[in-house]
Amino acid sequence: MKKYYTLLLAIFLFSGYANSQEKLKSNGELPILAWYSIPADETSVARYQELKDAGITHSLSFFPNADDLQKALDAAAKVGIKIVVYCPELKTEPERIVRRFMNHPAVAGYHLMDEPNIRLYPELAAWAQKIQSVDKKHFCYVNLFPNHADSIQLGTKSYLEYIQQYNKQLPIQFMSFDYYPVLKERLSKTWYQNLEQISEEAAKSNKPFWAFALTTNYDEDHLTPQSLAAMRLQVYSDLAYGAQGIQYFTYWSATSSGPSGEDQRGAPISSAGKRSIVYDRVKQMSQEIKDLSGVFMGAKVVSVKHTGKGMIPQGTSRLVHLPKAISVIETNGAPALVSVLENGANTFVVIVNKNHLASINLTVAGDETLKKVLKDGTIVPASAYESSIELDPGDAAIYMFSTEKSKD
Repeated sequence: MKKYYTLLLAIFLFSGYANSQEKLKSNGELPILAWYSIPADETSVARYQELKDAGITHSLSFFPNADDLQKALDAAAKVGIKIVVYCPELKTEPERIVRRFMNHPAVAGYHLMDEPNIRLYPELAAWAQKIQSVDKKHFCYVNLFPNHADSIQLGTKSYLEYIQQYNKQLPIQFMSFDYYPVLKERLSKTWYQNLEQISEEAAKSNKPFWAFALTTNYDEDHLTPQSLAAMRLQVYSDLAYGAQGIQYFTYWSATSSGPSGEDQRGAPISSAGKRSIVYDRVKQMSQEIKDLSGVFMGAKVVSVKHTGKGMIPQGTSRLVHLPKAISVIETNGAPALVSVLENGANTFVVIVNKNHLASINLTVAGDETLKKVLKDGTIVPASAYESSIELDPGDAAIYMFSTEKSKD
């Protein structure tokens, strides 16, 4: 009988501890957009539910006409997915199409162009203004080249001019750019510089920015299929630099199927309409983004620094000064990213393992106010963990302390 009551007491105490655990609070969830989403001929409530089950909130498909777009909007609305509107008539008859769809509950915004040359900015500005003369509520969307595009693609001598003129000329609510940096055995050299450039210009223009994570085999230099580590490295680096939206390229296979009838590029959904292992990885990644929205949504970037032996990425700065409440950040020479974000009354320190192929040993020590944020958004004292932990490939460790208490 004594053992029975002891067991009951243990269950009671554990239950009380579990229920009393602090959770992150957020004013909403970060948008997660699927590029090359559900094709028009696959439109159904079941397909959009499958998209939602993967954690995706926004969908971008290229519909052949406005009637097919209407069917997709109706299906998406039934499961709570938002669609970024695209059909040929949006270009030829923008006012009519916007009036037709602007009050539909599934409309998120309007897709104008991907990777424009700067010479097209005046035309895009006029197009956006026509849309906004009818609908001021929903955004217009233009996605930019990465900084490895050449001057012929950009239409400018420098990438900085390209993005500055984007903000100056286009009445766009947020910035967006693509870059697929995780190669089989290395990272692209200019990716973090691109994040530095976009993050800085977004802050100067007082606009948020959205960034990408590759979820398919873009070419022979990229992974097939995309690993969870590669996705985490892209997503957590994007968020560490202040991204306020994550975009997956692609959701549905963007190429025709091969002789076997199977997708040749490893997208979450194959050209045959079947899930790949990447679908499950996208689902896990999306859940992590959702659970950690309280860290990243609306956060202000204080600093982003890099660690590691030898050279750090071009265009970035080395970690020299530690944030308040932290006395040690050590990676034993391994390359890592250290971001300091302010969000409400809290400061968050996000440490990303920049190696998508191997774990690193991370040591973090701080004062009694330091807390650790777990993947599900649970907040625990940092002292509950060993100061040295294994940080998985591409993964992030997140710590927090009170912004008010950290000030001198």
